[in-house]
Formats: sequence, C-alpha cells, structure tokens
Amino acid sequence: MAIKQLSETLINQIAAGEVIERPASAAKELIENALDAGATRIEVATAGGGKTLLRIADNGSGMSPADLELAIRRHCTSKIDDALTDIRTLGFRGEALPSIGSVARLSITTRTAGAKEGAAISVAGGRTEPVRPSPANVGTVVEVRDLFFATPARLKFMKSEKAEAAAISEVVRRMAIAFPKVRFVLSGSDRSTLEFPATGDDRLARMAQVLGKDFRDNAIEIDAEREEARLTGFAGVPTFNRGNSLQQYAFVNGRPVQDKLILSAIRAAYAETIPQGRYPIAVLSIALDPALVDVNVHPAKSDVRFRDPGLIRGLIIGAIREALTRGGDRAATTGAQGMMRAFRAEAYRAEPQRAQAPWTAAASPYRPMRFDEPARGFAEAPQAAFQEFAQPAARTAAPTAATAPHGTIESAFPLGAARAQLHENYIVAQTEDGLVIVDQHAAHERLVFEAMRTALHSRPVAAQALLIPEIVDLAEDDCDRLMAHAEEFLRLGLSIERFGPGAIAVRETPAMLGEMDAAGLVRQLADELAEWDTANGLAGRLDYLAATMACHGSVRSGRRMRPEEMNALLRQMEATPGSGQCNHGRPTYIELKLADIERLFGRS
Repeated sequence: MAIKQLSETLINQIAAGEVIERPASAAKELIENALDAGATRIEVATAGGGKTLLRIADNGSGMSPADLELAIRRHCTSKIDDALTDIRTLGFRGEALPSIGSVARLSITTRTAGAKEGAAISVAGGRTEPVRPSPANVGTVVEVRDLFFATPARLKFMKSEKAEAAAISEVVRRMAIAFPKVRFVLSGSDRSTLEFPATGDDRLARMAQVLGKDFRDNAIEIDAEREEARLTGFAGVPTFNRGNSLQQYAFVNGRPVQDKLILSAIRAAYAETIPQGRYPIAVLSIALDPALVDVNVHPAKSDVRFRDPGLIRGLIIGAIREALTRGGDRAATTGAQGMMRAFRAEAYRAEPQRAQAPWTAAASPYRPMRFDEPARGFAEAPQAAFQEFAQPAARTAAPTAATAPHGTIESAFPLGAARAQLHENYIVAQTEDGLVIVDQHAAHERLVFEAMRTALHSRPVAAQALLIPEIVDLAEDDCDRLMAHAEEFLRLGLSIERFGPGAIAVRETPAMLGEMDAAGLVRQLADELAEWDTANGLAGRLDYLAATMACHGSVRSGRRMRPEEMNALLRQMEATPGSGQCNHGRPTYIELKLADIERLFGRS
C-alpha cells in the first residue's frame, strides 16, 4: 500500500480528536486563551450543552488582524519561543483554535486597545475565510457553533446536553478557583446563570463561592515549602467530607490539573481519618520552577509529570497532616447545622400532627398539672407533681477547680466543662458560648488508636521468621519495584529478598499480624507500587489492626463515667490531633453555639 501525505484539514481533525474531546475541552482551551491575554472579566454562554453554541467573551488585550490570521493556524502561538522548559502560560501548543475550526463553525472578533476598529475571521470545517474589519470592544469574542458537525461520528459519543453543560460548569469552577482576581459569568439557554465576582487576593472567599460557604468555616490553611517546591491552599477538616472526589482541586503553577499523583497523596494524607467511600475536600496549589515539571505530556494539558514525584508527594502528605494536627481536631460545623435542621423538621412534623388530632386535655402540651391523685400531691415531693414530664436519668458533673488552668473555670477550655452524661454514652459539656455533645466511645477510641499508632511507628515493628520462606512469583518489573522499597518494608516487619529474576522470597512478616497470606500481601504491595509508586499497604494493614484493637479496648457505650473521668476525656481530646473524628471517620462531638440554641427557642 502506497504512503501518501494527509491533507491539512484531515491533519487538523485528527489533532482535534486529542485536543477537543467534548464541549468542555473547547471551553477550557478558550478560557485559558482569555486568561493568557490578561482578561479580568470572562463571560461564557452555552446552548445545547455547548454542542450548539459556545461563546467566550473577554476584556483581554485582543489581537491585531495579522495575529488573528496566524492564530487559526496550527502551532502558531505567542506564548513560547524555542524551549518547552520555561512555560509560564496556560497555553503554548498553538493547537486549540485550528482544532476547533476543523470540526466546528468558528468565528473570532477581536480588537486591541490602540486600534480604531476590530477584526473578525471565520472558519468552518477547516475552510478559512479572509480577515475582515468588524466593530468590536477591546478584547476577544470567540463563538463556536455546531461542534463536531464536520466529524459526525464524534457526536455519537457525546453525553446528554445536561451532562455536557455540567462539564463546562466544572471547567469554569476550576478556572475561577485558580484566578480569584477574574470575574466569571456562565449563562445560556440550557442553564441558570452562574456568577463568580472577583475576590482579589482573598482566595478563600473565591473558594467559598465555588465550594459553598461552609468550606470557609471548615477549612484549614496550608502553607509549606520543601526544597524548590511550595504548597499553598486549604484542606477541609476530616468530618467535612463528600461522597466523591469532585471537590478536590489541584493547580500546578496556576494550571488546573487532574494528576493521580496529587490525588493519591491527598488520599494518603487523610488515611484513618475519613470512612471508606468518603472523600475530603481540598484546594491545593503547587508552585515550582517550570523546568521541574513537564506540562507537555498530553495535548489537553491536564496531566503533568514532576521531575521528583517523591518530593511532591511527601510535601503534600506532610503539609496536610501537619495542618490536620494543628487544627483538624475540630468537628465540622455541618454537624450542628444538621442537628438544627433535624430539630426544625421534627417541630414542623409535630405541628401538623397536633393540628390534625382532636384536642384532649391529656395530650395537650399546655395541660394543667394534676394534684387530684392521692400519691401525687405537693406534700410528697416536688418531683411527684411533674412525674409525667420525667427525663431520662443523667449523671451531672460539677466543675472542679483542680482541672481548671490557673484558677479559670473549665468552660474556658475549647470543649468546655462536663455537665452531664446522657444514656451512659453522651457527655454534655458547657463552653463559654454554647455546648458540646461528645460520643464517649468514639472519642476514647480515637485517643487509644493515636496512642497505639505512635507506639507502633516510633520503632521498627517486631517480625516473626517463617519456618520456610514463601516464594512469590511476580513479573520482573514488579520485583524491581518491590526491592526498591525493601528497607521500608523491613522497618514494618516484612523481610523480602530477590529469588531469581521473577520471584520474591518472603522471610519475615509482622508479628502483630499473626498468621497471614504473605503472598497476597506482597502481590497487593506490587500492584500498589505499579499504580501509585507508593507502598502504604503494609503500614495501612498495621494501622487497621491498631484501629481494631483500639475499638475493642475503648470506653464502651453504656458505661457510667464519673465527673472527673468525663473532664479528663475532654482535656485529652483537646491535646490529641485528629480527635474530632473516630477511626471510622465519624464525628466524635458536635458543638452548638448559644445563638443556635436561642434560635431553636425563637429568641433570636
């Protein structure tokens, strides 16, 4: 078969398949162009999920007629010179506009600040019309219609209009977080208007716009530096989590990325603090020398490669864990809000029930007290007259000066002073501006686990030798990866040796794990190393065992505690990092402010 040169249009359409996968891909490329042009206001309009219409208007620097003519040609860009080692802009490949023009109807109208009039150009399915004069404001308006009309097969792989519109919204959210000084507006016939006003240098305010106002109250600031890399951003407290990872945002030198190294580091940093199937909320920004990161891995530019991935992973894990140690022991504010909603819902349901039921004196909440029964007069005891209002037994705790610092009362502590124990499981404590309800079993379980884990990792784990070494057959690449971490495994009680080119000999296993499937563990570690280039599986197994032992060795539900025991538990919680959630990720306490309580009684 003879080899022939492909046409320019077909070359562009092939390239478009990599650069423009869906309407959201086109939106991302065009928004990046606007940001590179210095825009402070970007307006995005869509119709049909972006397949029918996608319009990006900005107030950036605009283009001259000569630049406009070059902009729609492949590999024409103003953002790099001759090297790919110093990329400081979002775009640099020069493929977005020609790729879009090869599969859609593309029109661009633009004007620079010093020009008397603007210029416009149109491209439809790869066919270009000449540049023409056109009235325009300073900046650029790019309009994409009938996306993929020139490649109908691609339309069959598109999702519903609603799903495509949601994907564009997600692109705008990521860009909005990365650039808080820019105002973003997203509108169209297929959506309600979404607007993110500029917040200047207040990055947390922009994050609150995108992630919800609760994020501001439940976020811990991160600012760490290691060698030539700096990590900044905010991470949510462990109890403030979600059912998916969609609210984990990562940026490298201002570029939104979806890098599995970063996502795995976030997952590792929150290990043992979030229940399985739940995901933390985090916004992380990494700044480093452009020469130390490769952003030219894929035309979509969402994947990156770090020259030293171990440095970046260690920086993320260490910074998040330090932040959680510093402030992550507090419970999420959403717990108190959920309680408030539950109270309001119960009150709402009770009100219609009272309205529908016939009135009787016995059922009325305003019924008079009864003194007609012989055994229920005031002569007996005041409690007898209120017998029908009796509450569950509660153990009260009087504050003692012994546990108060420098003579202050215990309510000055963050978790306050224990006042009562309800149902032999819940401690009620009074703070200076509200009250705290503590799950005594969950709280003590976390305290025991942290103590055990500290002891576990402060020295090498005891190992037990196998009578006969177990030989595990693996691919040669897996063996190489395992042996690269042999010293780390040895510290955790697992001794392995190379046994030929395609096998590993297991000579010792962690003693505290008892009898175990050594071959299964080694294969799991090999798979984890191949996927994430980390070896957390064995440490995780040991931590899991520590968590199980802590669960069975903690204060059980149903045990009555003395006042001094309750206060001691509260003080220990305040001194232990991560005590805001148990080993399974559930909150250990909920705090209600006095203002919240007053709202329940209609006093505010």
